[in-house]
Amino acid sequence: MTPLNRRQLLGGALALLGSATGRAAGRNEILYGVAGAPRAPIELTAGPWSALFEPDLGFLRFIRFNGSEVLRGIYAAVRDKSWGTVTPKVSNLVIEKSAEHFLVNFDVQCAEGDIDFRWKGRITGEATGVLRFEFAGKARTAFMKNRIGFAVLHPLEGCVGQKAVLEKEGGLVETGTFPSSVSPNQPFIGLRAITHTVRPGVQAEVRFEGDTFETEDHRNWTDGNFKTYCTPLALPFPVQVRQGDAIEQTVTVKIVAESTQPVVSSESKEIFFTTGNAKTKLPMIGSGYSPSMPLLGALNAAHLRVDLKLNDPAYPELLKRAAASALANRAGLELALFVSNDADAELKTFTKSAAGLRVARYLVFHNDEPATSEKWLRLARRHLKGAPIGGGTNQYFAELNRGRPVLETIDLAAYSVNPQVHSFDNLSLVENLSSQGDTVRSARHFLGTKPIAISPVTLRPRFNQVSKQPTVPDPRMNSLFGAAWTLGSIKYLSEASAASVTYYEASGSAGVMTSVDAVFPIYHVLADVAEFSGGEVTEVASGDKFKAAGLALSKGAKRCCIAANFSAELQVVRWSKAGMSGRVRVKSLDEHSYADATGKPKEWRARPGRLVEMGEDLEITLLPYAVVRVDPA
Repeated sequence: MTPLNRRQLLGGALALLGSATGRAAGRNEILYGVAGAPRAPIELTAGPWSALFEPDLGFLRFIRFNGSEVLRGIYAAVRDKSWGTVTPKVSNLVIEKSAEHFLVNFDVQCAEGDIDFRWKGRITGEATGVLRFEFAGKARTAFMKNRIGFAVLHPLEGCVGQKAVLEKEGGLVETGTFPSSVSPNQPFIGLRAITHTVRPGVQAEVRFEGDTFETEDHRNWTDGNFKTYCTPLALPFPVQVRQGDAIEQTVTVKIVAESTQPVVSSESKEIFFTTGNAKTKLPMIGSGYSPSMPLLGALNAAHLRVDLKLNDPAYPELLKRAAASALANRAGLELALFVSNDADAELKTFTKSAAGLRVARYLVFHNDEPATSEKWLRLARRHLKGAPIGGGTNQYFAELNRGRPVLETIDLAAYSVNPQVHSFDNLSLVENLSSQGDTVRSARHFLGTKPIAISPVTLRPRFNQVSKQPTVPDPRMNSLFGAAWTLGSIKYLSEASAASVTYYEASGSAGVMTSVDAVFPIYHVLADVAEFSGGEVTEVASGDKFKAAGLALSKGAKRCCIAANFSAELQVVRWSKAGMSGRVRVKSLDEHSYADATGKPKEWRARPGRLVEMGEDLEITLLPYAVVRVDPA
């Protein structure tokens, strides 16, 4: 996906809000949310090496040796004083390829606000077993930065729980372990090199030059990898970059123990889904409150989330309006209460405003704390009655993981999810889906059986974590990509046994419907799942989780299967043990049905799927970024 800057995001969101209310959207807008078409990644090979190069990002992905994944990716980033990633603009790309060698040269400009940093990238791959990525940059202006340079992504598959040999500063060599549960702290620090086993008989050394590196568990932010990055966090930040300052770094990947036996891969172009035996309860799914929610009824929302700052004198009116909407839609209220140091008085006053309301749960946060401390939760328990009381964070799992609550003070724990803390291209967002489930499973280690509320799930961060300024909506909210991604999120959070999930806002450019009688594609995913409220989810394994995923739903005798395509290519899925055969009804939310599904949602939902005769396995054809529902006829 072409990287999006802030202006493109805002423009795309407004344009697509218009498309759902009358303007015909172009194909790229339907698929991706923006008018421009993404450039396809370029395949690089050199003997046993293979990788994909993203020409819009300068990002080297899926680095494999004889078919085994060594690294998930290598990229360089300019991070501003608020941890924002400055959008790269790649130019002068030149690629040389032969059977035994590849060479990639390119220029990158990172310019935003007062930042103008230019760098040259050079990537070489040799059949002898060495791959190198070089970075050489210079500041064209003076600015404040938190980090500039390389990040190396290690795949979870093959690394989780595995040993690694660590070369530290000064030449010290020691052994470490990639963590199994999500680590709240950096598992490796002070690094010059990491050597890990790729598969039996194959070991790779990753060496870093130009800075000191350390590794963090990226799953804390639901990224699907471990990240080794430059400039330790223990050093002060932000720091001044002077005009003319130069930064040079190199990452070298070397195979130090080699097996020439390639990984055997299937030649089938089909993706195989297999329904397992593990069943979990479908979470209670709700949405964020919005002033206008004309089509909320079909979503059967379990709750509406309302954020209330208890030191704001205007909050009682907001609470009154939200309570009326919740009552009209037979939904509970998920009340996120933000207290100050005067919390005792604020909570006492709040209880008068909240008398008689149907509250699903209270989420208690402090205005100035990343995770709710014990003091405020004990105060909340003195004042709040009639509904479970939750603590945790309005931010990311990382904050809950580092600020674990005292269990006797909470009935549940909460944190938010979005896939764009570090990356914003389509493939990265898909890669990060499965780690949503990892956070829930890791939280179980310190929460025991306490319910876990994911609130909210958004496609972009709601606000900058440093400046606290709100961000613009992501235009992919009104795309098929957004719908497919949401299906994946529901799948992984449900299979991990999250108790409740709050998705997006109900309406507006950050919501699932417009303020008139039109919707975004995400709406139909949530409406399909809502038909099974109180039901169960059965685990489904995908042969390629980066291309497609499946969700199996049941409620009593009723059941359905929903598949999502995460790619711009047509995918054929063969779903084994789906529990359906013979005549089924198949309904596809795709580029052909988009106009009716978004512009005439009631009529589109009332139409039955087409009748299809299936064999023992379901065979489903998925158009680009399509979401396909299959029901027994």
